[in-house]
Amino acid sequence: MLRFLCFAALLRALPVYAEATFLSSYQWQLDDPLFGGFSAIEITADGNGFVALTDRASVARGTFLRDGGSIIGVDLEVFRRLLGPTRAPLADKFSDSEGLAIGADGRLFVSFESEHGLRRFDDVDRPGTVLATTPAFAGLQHNSSLEALAIGTDGALYTLPERSGRATRPFPVYRLQNSVWDIPFQIPRRGAFLVSGADIGPDGLLYVLERDFIGVGFRSRVRRFALDGTGEELILDTGLRTHDNLEGISVWQDAEGLRITMISDDNFRAFQKTEIVEYRLTD
Repeated sequence: MLRFLCFAALLRALPVYAEATFLSSYQWQLDDPLFGGFSAIEITADGNGFVALTDRASVARGTFLRDGGSIIGVDLEVFRRLLGPTRAPLADKFSDSEGLAIGADGRLFVSFESEHGLRRFDDVDRPGTVLATTPAFAGLQHNSSLEALAIGTDGALYTLPERSGRATRPFPVYRLQNSVWDIPFQIPRRGAFLVSGADIGPDGLLYVLERDFIGVGFRSRVRRFALDGTGEELILDTGLRTHDNLEGISVWQDAEGLRITMISDDNFRAFQKTEIVEYRLTD
């Protein structure tokens, strides 16, 4: 009986599997000194518009050109540096921007891992607010902190660090709601994967993009959770070098169901690429 109970507990601890079907991959190229290092992306409800963020505090807004649903081009409208509270571009030491979320009113929220906090921008060309932070961030690792950011329908912001500080320690999920920070739940670390992006989909679930670097390339994984940390499901688990360094994720819905759009960080290196990848969630 004890052996059965232990086995049942193990099953409850393992993620449920859903299925994501590959749709397309588009390599985005642009001759602009700001281009590269994309760390986050948000897609409009119709799947055509987007806002993408680099890890050097630049933001791009535009629309996708599609053929049969697949991305075949990008029409770029704006590409510029984010502005600080003084209306000057954010200084380099404060420009390690990683996570992006957009509220129902169109305001942008950005997480930073160099200074451990969030800023709000009323638009891509408007100055950001003073950093919103908490003493709970004090123990976060340098260059491995607030990698992912998502926003709920109630306006609550959820941010996750890239690393939890120990391989056996869950990733804390920090929430900023009504100007108050808390940690409503944690998600388990599984294997060598580290957090690289997050989004809350139309289904109200938290989608967490993770990546694992293995010498010659990357593996990517997507898990999803209820907003209390329960109901873990494994949505996507790619093989080595299936895609480049996927860091940004956006979940949206078309007439056929949920889609997942992701963007890669090329680290401003010629041998990597900016890849925009789409999958359909089929279960």
